[in-house]
Amino acid sequence: MIELGGNIELVGFKEIETQELIVLKKIIGSYARKFSDNIKDYEKLSMHLKHIGPETSNKYEVKSMLLVKGKPINSEVTEINLFVAVAESLKKLEAQVMK
Repeated sequence: MIELGGNIELVGFKEIETQELIVLKKIIGSYARKFSDNIKDYEKLSMHLKHIGPETSNKYEVKSMLLVKGKPINSEVTEINLFVAVAESLKKLEAQVMK
């Protein structure tokens, strides 16, 4: 598990290459900042990454959970492109909380 800034938790991201992880941290950090700036009782963002299928498959499942006032808000995306999967999962969370 990787922790960013105390309120961001990344599970399953340790196997990602360093260059990719740097970009992912920027994407995730940008959304986390948006959440903390716009949601009064934002507590934590947790993301779980899972590689799906055979070893040659590049399909990723990203499950994201945003904790607001002790209540979890969830999203899940399965995608071939890791960056798209992470961004789409965060966009789904944003759509649920920024109504």
